[in-house]
Amino acid sequence: MGQTLSEPVTTKESASCVNELFTVGSSCMQGWRINMEDAHTHLLSLPDDPRCAFFAVYDGHGGPKASQFAGINLHKQILQQADYAQGNLPEALRKGFLALDEQMRSDDEMRDDVSGATAVVVLVKDDVIHCANVGDSRAVVSVCGEARPLSFDHKPANEKEAKRILAAGGWVEFNRVNGNLALSRALGDFVFKRNESIPPEEQIVTGKLSGCIVD
Repeated sequence: MGQTLSEPVTTKESASCVNELFTVGSSCMQGWRINMEDAHTHLLSLPDDPRCAFFAVYDGHGGPKASQFAGINLHKQILQQADYAQGNLPEALRKGFLALDEQMRSDDEMRDDVSGATAVVVLVKDDVIHCANVGDSRAVVSVCGEARPLSFDHKPANEKEAKRILAAGGWVEFNRVNGNLALSRALGDFVFKRNESIPPEEQIVTGKLSGCIVD
């Protein structure tokens, strides 16, 4: 999805940060895309909740705007949910993802944009890991040296995902949504979210997350 360069951009932008709890590293590379379509966020302590750390990767497609918008705003939307202040972090994450989608849809610069992005988020508070994702970007945790998945790949070939896609008026062809998109949940991608008779959670492509908790 999207145009490519004749030669990849292989320059890497890397960063690291550390505090008494975390040592974090990140690196990104544009590759073959016309623009850098991915984004990431690593906050060792959230401005409104210093006890909470937030990490996220956004894999963009169809342009850079959706991933960039999510990288700036998703953690803010999660913090703004009343459930967050009440200690219900899973619900704050769920509502925050959907609220970010609506914020993006109503933004003057994003309203007509065709890009979308996966999102995989890890939020750590009080020694509890909360993971949430849409799309097929993955989070993995090491437990006693064993790698365990935290996220769930949202793919059109999945029976449950295909059922929602068909019910919303779409179809799956060549393991892609409407023969186009290789994942079944994402932020943005509003061309697949135009059925006004159903809620956001039931659209062809939805921003409804999957999540897990590790303590």
